[in-house]
Amino acid sequence: MLTNVAVIVYDGVAPFELGVVCEAFGLDRTDDGIPRLDFAVCADEPGAIETTQGFSINVSDGLDRVADADLVAVPAVPRSFEAPEPVVAALRAAHDRGARILSVCSGAFVLGQAGLLDGRRCTTHWKYTHELARRFPEATVVPEVLYVDAGSVVTSAGTAAGIDACLHIWRQEHGAAAAAQIARRMVVPPQRDGGQAQFISRPVPDLAGETFGPLQQWIVEHLHEDLDVDTLARQAVMSPRTFARRFKDEVGATPHAWVTRQRVLRAEQLLERTDRSVDWIASEVGFGNAATLRHHFGRVRGLSPQAYRRRFACRDETCTDEAAS
Repeated sequence: MLTNVAVIVYDGVAPFELGVVCEAFGLDRTDDGIPRLDFAVCADEPGAIETTQGFSINVSDGLDRVADADLVAVPAVPRSFEAPEPVVAALRAAHDRGARILSVCSGAFVLGQAGLLDGRRCTTHWKYTHELARRFPEATVVPEVLYVDAGSVVTSAGTAAGIDACLHIWRQEHGAAAAAQIARRMVVPPQRDGGQAQFISRPVPDLAGETFGPLQQWIVEHLHEDLDVDTLARQAVMSPRTFARRFKDEVGATPHAWVTRQRVLRAEQLLERTDRSVDWIASEVGFGNAATLRHHFGRVRGLSPQAYRRRFACRDETCTDEAAS
């Protein structure tokens, strides 16, 4: 389980992406029932580190701190020059001993330099995916997705996608309740899946009223119902064909994929916070039966509902039985 995080920086680090990792893993949220992580920002040469915005940060920890980390993160850094060799060596050593590696945006190029993308699926900001594939031909670059979880290596796109990847890791390591609580504190939605598009084809709908925010909220409140495209199109007052196209343009995922993800998220919450049977939960979230829930849950989480419950079931006063009524 994740307890120790180290972030590697050097001259040219992007302060926003560094801030994303610090916000996600470095804050003390024990008052919200979230475990506090041992967190540090590290550099090959401790001291003043120049950022891309013309100011510097003072780093006190050296790369020896990386040796203790369960997760080693690399925020966005310049693609135009190679990372210092001690940084590359520290990443390789951390990976070889079993630590998980995370990159945000162009930090993927450092992972590529270290050979950690070879034979793996990965991503970066959509502007740089072609360059990443050209420079590291042994990697399988997945363009336009928010993040890629390749097990020991997680790569994310730019800016907000880094938040999504961090919340994904929190969810995997400490469960849906912890990830949702951190998302609330960061005032961001916890629902975005890694396979969603980095950007949408139509950022501003053609008609002012055609935004799917209210519909998405309605879906979350009606997960137990039949939510096929025809049903959702009627709710949105559109033809099914127009609805399906516009939904993907605005949300970045097909209606079926988005609804399925919401059902899995709700199942996670119920598995953590209640002792209801898997059959009951499957019906409550709209999967209909336990077999369908197990299928979709396994695809998203990589383990069965029962195994998820054993790992993440809440056992303290911060958890409430949401289905008691």
